[in-house]
Amino acid sequence: MELISLPDAGIRPLSFYLAMEEYVAAAYGCGFFVWRVKPTVIIGRNQNLETEVNLPYCREHGIDVVRRKSGGGCVFADEGNLMLSYITPQNGVAAVFAEYLEKLSGALRSLGLDAVTTSHNDIMVGGYKVSGNAFFSLPAGSIVHGTLLHSVNIDMLSAAITPGESKLARHGVQSVRQRVANLVDLGFRKDAGELATALTSYFCDSERVLTSHELDCIKLVEKSYRDPAYILGKA
Repeated sequence: MELISLPDAGIRPLSFYLAMEEYVAAAYGCGFFVWRVKPTVIIGRNQNLETEVNLPYCREHGIDVVRRKSGGGCVFADEGNLMLSYITPQNGVAAVFAEYLEKLSGALRSLGLDAVTTSHNDIMVGGYKVSGNAFFSLPAGSIVHGTLLHSVNIDMLSAAITPGESKLARHGVQSVRQRVANLVDLGFRKDAGELATALTSYFCDSERVLTSHELDCIKLVEKSYRDPAYILGKA
């Protein structure tokens, strides 16, 4: 699989990377990349923004809010949360998830972590969720995008996301904080950059650097993610 790289190392808005996934799927049908963002909340396609996100807190702390086109739950990301994009020409939710989760858990086990997958398409280490993942299907193939909690700001995560009590009860916990953990808090010693390098080495055997023209194409796709009406959804 190809590592999809940008021509510079700057951090872009999360909406750019969602658009980049769509572009890579349409243009190449396959690829993998790891990225990080400034504090952002990402809400699932069908979620109610006002019940899942603490909007006053996000406004007060400058946290961006973006809606993705895949399903699944609400996610908080900052530079301590590695975001993973896996694009494949294969179709079928179960098969693509199984392939991706086996690769990711295998990569983490190769780094000494006791990573196991769950029926919710999460990855657990030491009984804590360290990775959540969602699926998005396109005519050219499938996208799985997920999180990997390395050293995320748990206080900010807990305050920005407000899942309903019934959702937490299904997992037998009373708060988001009880359910998730950072890898560094579980004894992992590599920094976030070293972890990103290890993951790309495990997943990829070649590299493609996107051109300035391709970046312009991605920015056109990104406009749909920045539409306020789309972010608000059907609330």
